[in-house]
Amino acid sequence: MSTRPVSVLQLGALALLALCALQIAWHVWLQPPPPSRWWPTLLIAVVPLLPGLLTCLTNLRRGVLIGGIVCLFYFCHGVGVAYGDPPARTLACAEIALTLLAIGALGWDARDYRRKR
Repeated sequence: MSTRPVSVLQLGALALLALCALQIAWHVWLQPPPPSRWWPTLLIAVVPLLPGLLTCLTNLRRGVLIGGIVCLFYFCHGVGVAYGDPPARTLACAEIALTLLAIGALGWDARDYRRKR
C-alpha cells in the first residue's frame, strides 16, 4: 500500500478552499452583517477567490498563482480587521494564516520551477 504525498501546490489549493470556507462562515454565521447588506458582503468576500479555485481544477500551479495574487487583498483585510475589531481578531488571524499558507506554498513551489524550452 503506497500513499502519495501531498504536494505543496495541493496544500496551497486547500488553503484557498479553507479561506473560502472561512469567509462564508465569517460573514454568514459567526459575524453576519445587517440583513440588508448580507448578500453584497458575501459576494465581495467570496467571489474573488472563485477564479483561482476553478482554475485549480485544470491547472494547479496557475490556480494557486491566481489565488495567491488575490490572497494579498485578504491579507490586507485580515491585518486591518485584526488591528481594528477586537471581537473579530481570531477570525482575522485565521485569515492571515491561510493567506500566508497559500502564498508560501506558491513561493515554495517556485523555488525549483524551471520553464520548459
